[in-house]
Amino acid sequence: MNAKAHTNLQLDAASFRAIADLAYRESGLTLVEEKATMIQSRLRQRLRALGLSNFQDYCTLIGSDDGHTERRHLISALTTNVSHFFRESHHFETLATVLENRLPHLRAGGTMRIWSAGCSNGQEAVSALITLLEHAPEVANLDLRILGTDIDPKVVAFARAGVYPDRLMGGVSDALRAKYFTNANTADGEAEYATNEMIRRMIRFNELNLLGQWPMARPFDLILCRNVVIYFDAQTQAALWPRFRKVLKSDGLLFLGHSERISDPARFGFDCTGPTTYAPLA
Repeated sequence: MNAKAHTNLQLDAASFRAIADLAYRESGLTLVEEKATMIQSRLRQRLRALGLSNFQDYCTLIGSDDGHTERRHLISALTTNVSHFFRESHHFETLATVLENRLPHLRAGGTMRIWSAGCSNGQEAVSALITLLEHAPEVANLDLRILGTDIDPKVVAFARAGVYPDRLMGGVSDALRAKYFTNANTADGEAEYATNEMIRRMIRFNELNLLGQWPMARPFDLILCRNVVIYFDAQTQAALWPRFRKVLKSDGLLFLGHSERISDPARFGFDCTGPTTYAPLA
């Protein structure tokens, strides 16, 4: 297929609806027609990679039994992964307080578990751990671990590698860079920074679809699910809240993004205790 044919690829209405329906079923993503041009632009790359000449053939593929792998690529292409270190700083201030309350338990041999749900490229999980280490360096030798999960296998791989170009290091002071990162190879003239061994040891990154099964066995002291459910409709959000409540300790906290809210939190067993901060009701 020539370059001109690629350039003229158009996302027709029927294909948009098929893609939107599949994205909703697979991941809870709600795609609106106003975003059709953006979706077309992102998915053209997938059609080029597969050598397909139209979106109708692409929809046939992703709807087939042989389309499992491509469905993962589809969700990856449609997912917006925007993050930065120490985003929404008030949550990290609260996190330090949570740790202070749990230090006696940790020192006595107890555990603390944190889940960064929708972790993107790992900056949120790393920010959380740095906050904890700065508040109490001893936690490096205590049973504290962070789990980061995301539906997008590409960003999970990025987070596991833990190598950040300089343009993604905003919010990290020079002192924190020196303490928790090492200089990596310079790529295309831009410096890169790799998380150190301690950070990599205390954080685990896995691929996970929030709409699928959750294999975690232990309850969490804290769940950060920030700027994720904004992409879900009210029905999907309502199905998630009780699931979060079930895997949260009775004295744990759930953090949402700045534009996200639990409508009628008591209905789902939560109480709003601060800006986009929710605690389980007793």
